[in-house]
Amino acid sequence: MTESIDAPTLLRVHAEGKLTGSTRSYRKTLGDMGGVYRDSAAYAHALDTQGAEHLVYSVDEQRYNSGPGSLIVGTSCVLPGRYGDEFAVTRGHLHEVSDRAELYYCLSGTGVMLLETVDGRSEAVPLSPGDAVNVPGEWIHRSVNTGDVPFVTLFCYAADAGQNYEIIADANGMRDLIVTDGDGWTTRSNPDHTGYQLTGTK
Repeated sequence: MTESIDAPTLLRVHAEGKLTGSTRSYRKTLGDMGGVYRDSAAYAHALDTQGAEHLVYSVDEQRYNSGPGSLIVGTSCVLPGRYGDEFAVTRGHLHEVSDRAELYYCLSGTGVMLLETVDGRSEAVPLSPGDAVNVPGEWIHRSVNTGDVPFVTLFCYAADAGQNYEIIADANGMRDLIVTDGDGWTTRSNPDHTGYQLTGTK
């Protein structure tokens, strides 16, 4: 008996990252981002003035299968914002199957891909339209919008990779922060960071 074969899917990327053909969409609001920003007073002020339902970022993704060899393709749109001197970010993750890589291609806006390894390596890769970053396995990664318009990226990774968000939360944030330096951005060490543990990854 012949096994069924997944069908090709036409995807179309629209303004601000909407993806026709997506099979899943989700949104993260200010109310979802508790503990992500180090400046808790600035975060509390944003909650008071903008409300818990204020959108921080959204994701559209398409997956045709969850098995090995399949890909997830999607778009991420991080809206501009600042919380104290920190820029708006995604929660960030390491893949649960930690050797799985991921590609990010910038469609619009400007931002930074903040990358760290458990053993202490750190990179901050600036992205503008036409730039891409190939994130190897074993790298924790987070998108940061350093501009004044939405930062939209197209991403692609293995469907069996999964996401481990807790590795960042358990370490009291990433090792580095992306903060304003007046006219642009810079990295600054996070004094609350306690180090990463690989518990729960494969």
